[in-house]
Amino acid sequence: MGSNVETLEFQAETRQLLRLVIHSIYSNKDIFLRELISNASDALDKLRLASLTEAGLTDNGTADLHISLEVDKDARTLTVRDNGIGMTRDDLVELIGTIAKSGTAGLLEKIKESKDAATAESLIGQFGVGFYSAFMVADTVTVRTRRAGTDSGSQWESDGEGAYTIQAADDLPVGTSVTLHLKPADSEDGLADYLSESKIRQIVKRYSDFIRWPIRMATAGTGTDGDTPSELATLNSMKALWARPRSEVTEDEYNEFYQQISHDWLPPAETIHMRAEGTFEYEALLFIPSQAPFDLHSRESKPGVQLYVKRVFIMDDCEALMPNYLRFVKGVVDAHDLSLNVSRELLQHDRQIQGVRRRLIKKVLGAVKDMQSKDAERCAKVWAQFGRALKEGLLEDTDNTEALLELVSATSTHDPEKTTTLREYVERMKDGQDTIYYLTGETRTMVENSPHMEAFAAKGYEVLILTDPIDEVWVDRVPAFDGHRLQSIAKGQVDLDESAGGEKETDADKAQREQDYAALLPWLTATLSDHIKEVRLSSRLTTSAACIVGDTHDVTPALEKMYRAMGQPMPNVKRILELNSVHPLITALRTAHHAEPDDPALTETAELIYGSALLAEGGDLPDPARFTRLLTDRLTRTV
Repeated sequence: MGSNVETLEFQAETRQLLRLVIHSIYSNKDIFLRELISNASDALDKLRLASLTEAGLTDNGTADLHISLEVDKDARTLTVRDNGIGMTRDDLVELIGTIAKSGTAGLLEKIKESKDAATAESLIGQFGVGFYSAFMVADTVTVRTRRAGTDSGSQWESDGEGAYTIQAADDLPVGTSVTLHLKPADSEDGLADYLSESKIRQIVKRYSDFIRWPIRMATAGTGTDGDTPSELATLNSMKALWARPRSEVTEDEYNEFYQQISHDWLPPAETIHMRAEGTFEYEALLFIPSQAPFDLHSRESKPGVQLYVKRVFIMDDCEALMPNYLRFVKGVVDAHDLSLNVSRELLQHDRQIQGVRRRLIKKVLGAVKDMQSKDAERCAKVWAQFGRALKEGLLEDTDNTEALLELVSATSTHDPEKTTTLREYVERMKDGQDTIYYLTGETRTMVENSPHMEAFAAKGYEVLILTDPIDEVWVDRVPAFDGHRLQSIAKGQVDLDESAGGEKETDADKAQREQDYAALLPWLTATLSDHIKEVRLSSRLTTSAACIVGDTHDVTPALEKMYRAMGQPMPNVKRILELNSVHPLITALRTAHHAEPDDPALTETAELIYGSALLAEGGDLPDPARFTRLLTDRLTRTV
């Protein structure tokens, strides 16, 4: 060891900054080891790169590039050692002393103004001082290093309080060792026992498992004589599949990695492996599962994409990379140009990350679209598991509405077994038809037996049967698909004859109908005014006496019920009662009203017609007891 020891003082602002790093910035003290291993990995990368242009750099013990973790329980030290590029004395001042160089009042002020620890932590990371997180767990940190291609080494040491020392060091191997003189374990302060082999393994597995260089540690073995000789073990897998070309990765390797990150023992339905180069480089390995997790539609469900930076794990469930409606997608994104300490808040506003997010969304939706065209059966299974979540995208992601609509699959009256896409529906539309018809409901059976279906079934029009609760919402948000308007057959006016060139009712016939019912319709509207806003003749009924419909822009009863259940105040929406002008019950009511308009029994009949129409669509009666009494009285008279 050389005798010339230099002691350098930190600036006043830097001492404050260092104190923040040590005592309050990092909420998770375990990441000190992540930072040191990442620095060591960078040193190995730099040596590998430099060796391409400088001969002999990887000789003399540096051919086997690796990272070593060394524990000395007696001295209470943990050492992170690499045989990478190393540093000169000037490098130590320039690189390890970055905090002194960057310790400005401006940076300190930004950290003090930050609203949360994660944001403050990201500011620290931007200035490259993650090394100083070692002082969270150590009373003193010693760095010993020799740069490749030089003969002399240097030692840097500090207690993190206000100064550091630098001196020459002899007989050092090429590379860098960082020795932490650890503080005692303190669970209340979040200080674990960092001399514990199991704790070190846990940290390496979580944060550094895919570092490309082996991370080795002498672990306890069991000898025949009762001793515990050390065994050298590699702690990380180094299997960053996303960094390898797809042609070099087997299906079994993909499946094994998917199971590791998802804890799902079924193979994925689709694997997406991509690499982007240019101003912002990253690799992504994403998986579409075969089966939905049990909590997919619970509030606790989170996106399943992990963020790495240069193979170093940063965070789980990265919302900035994947929208909520694709929360079922599992995988990793490895960005090359981010700080290790980037926060969730900063990611949400990072323009490059937003660009990555857009490309990932298009990749996932494109993969499902390709599956739809190449393997319809597999796609149908994926849609059955995740279709409800994908349809949430029609409410959240206006940029990808068209792509999502191409994926929408639903049951319809065309086939009782198979689902259909909107594209297939459009291809089967009748000549002259320009509208996509649909009806929402709780079950297929209820929808198929709805009075609203009668004319459409009689005239051979296909109707989409939408039974997901989310269907009540998205169909109102999406006006059209491929230029064809989406229309609920339970809303607005429907004239099937005019819509596709069928036999059109003559003006004379229409005028005669209106004249026949000119007295009954206003009377019914007044009689049922507490429940409906209008009674009119229907063109959608063939066998039922009546049905209830909404105006074109009315909220459906199911959606109104959903909003009320969520605690949102909703006005009482009155709807429209439509009558089948040729049904015997309606014609008899018209005749009876014409003969004796003040007969009280007619009011009861009107209530029964309204209640029956309400029940036929699965609605709730306003007064079930009264309806039952009226119905019982009428049945009694007929027996």
